[in-house]
Amino acid sequence: MSRQKLVNVMEEMVSGLVRYFLRSPDYQTFCNCDECELEVVAKALNNLPPYYVASKTDREKIFNELKVSKNIETINKEIIRAIYDVGKRRNHVV
Repeated sequence: MSRQKLVNVMEEMVSGLVRYFLRSPDYQTFCNCDECELEVVAKALNNLPPYYVASKTDREKIFNELKVSKNIETINKEIIRAIYDVGKRRNHVV
């Protein structure tokens, strides 16, 4: 059996976009520690469909399908909602 692993393309996209959002000037007041970043990613992913693939070819195909403006808009909305939700219940000192 091959040693390939499953990849959730949505997770890759959301992780990268969350990192970008949390380091942008618009979100300077929000914590971007590893813990909060992971919480934001998890919260956003729980409201988005997974897109698992088993090959690099399929990954590229799904990535290109997901990066159309309608999908990016939906993904961004979930990320922004997650940032605000995590920010409201942050329970550690920054």
